[in-house]
Amino acid sequence: MQKDLNEILRAGLEAADPEAAVRRSLELDGDSITSGGESFPARRVFVLSVGKAAGPMAKAAEELLGGRVAGGLVVTKEGYEVPPLRLDALSAAHPEPDEGSVAAARRVTELVGSLGEGDLLLALVSGGASSLLADPAPPVELAEIKELTGALLRSGADIGEINTVRKHVSVLKGGGLVRQAAPARTLALLLSDVVGDEPSSIGSGLTAPDPTTVEEAREVLERYGIEPPQSIGEHLAAAEETPKPGDALFERVTNLVCGGGRQSAERAAERAGELGYRPLLISTSVTGEARGIASVYAAMVREVLETGNPVPSPCALVSGGEATVLVRGDGQGGPNQEFALALALELEGVEGWSAFAADTDGNDGPTDAAGGVVDGTTAGAAREGGVDPRAALAGNESYRALRAAGALLVTGPTGTNVNDLRVALVG
Repeated sequence: MQKDLNEILRAGLEAADPEAAVRRSLELDGDSITSGGESFPARRVFVLSVGKAAGPMAKAAEELLGGRVAGGLVVTKEGYEVPPLRLDALSAAHPEPDEGSVAAARRVTELVGSLGEGDLLLALVSGGASSLLADPAPPVELAEIKELTGALLRSGADIGEINTVRKHVSVLKGGGLVRQAAPARTLALLLSDVVGDEPSSIGSGLTAPDPTTVEEAREVLERYGIEPPQSIGEHLAAAEETPKPGDALFERVTNLVCGGGRQSAERAAERAGELGYRPLLISTSVTGEARGIASVYAAMVREVLETGNPVPSPCALVSGGEATVLVRGDGQGGPNQEFALALALELEGVEGWSAFAADTDGNDGPTDAAGGVVDGTTAGAAREGGVDPRAALAGNESYRALRAAGALLVTGPTGTNVNDLRVALVG
């Protein structure tokens, strides 16, 4: 089963290939660029590619547009390989911003601020863009943004809630990028890492109108008991609203989702079928705490084994989405590792199943593992390795427990980022 799981994961990652996503969404037709059925005549084209998939997306755009590209920038995560390009490439930290993130945001602001009438900004946005561009609204400083980001990540807030706050303490997010780029036109190709593929949530909505409000940002902080640094609290008390749907600014902006978690999960289910498993794509929009999702999976695995419902074995239970972790301890891990460890504990000793959970960018939380691959023997293997898996789960030490069990899923940087992918094989 684990060999089959590797095949299924590989297929899911290939479906999220950033180069392919750009190539199927962009075409040079004579003097015009076409995308999504629209034509974009342009005097000059400037490419801004930002996110964990920035390198491959920029490569595809350069190769498709050739000499039409007048300049641009690539901003990606530290350690991520950028192919040889004519564009300048910068790196910054993720998931919490650093000085490189501030420098990148400054360069981006300079680039888009230099555009004029007749220019086209081709924005290629993928997951991670929010942290890679640290653009705190004055008088907020980087250290305060880092403190706020860390608190939000530990709180259990989902990505939509986190981005609601980010947009209202930033200059470029929440539509600010295209406000800076006006009067140039903007075509944004978005590789979605958010449930629902809403442009205003991808990369904190750099190129999209913001339906959220300053009041909602304050409510997120209150909901999770987060006391923001003083400068952020003062800013949110008096902040100007971000541009909203219907603003004339967006008449010169086109946002097109060119790929996302749905395609990845669908291809994973299809590959499972090719390998002889009856695929059941549960949902591509699963959110919530990882342990709760694991409980649902455990119940479904038991049901299949005992009754053959909702689909008889051999079968594949597939889902995508974005899990979260409520930090209760000071251990190391991420939502996919928490899911894997919780599932291994709930189904300890049960035979006839195996599962993986993976962050499609290759880094689950602040770790070098994408997630975990587990079965009914994993919890026992962790104990043999000297780690109590139940205590580890309670202390958010899923990485340590899975490592002791030999159950970490390590892919290295994948060059893409399109949500979590979970697959359980039963039979």
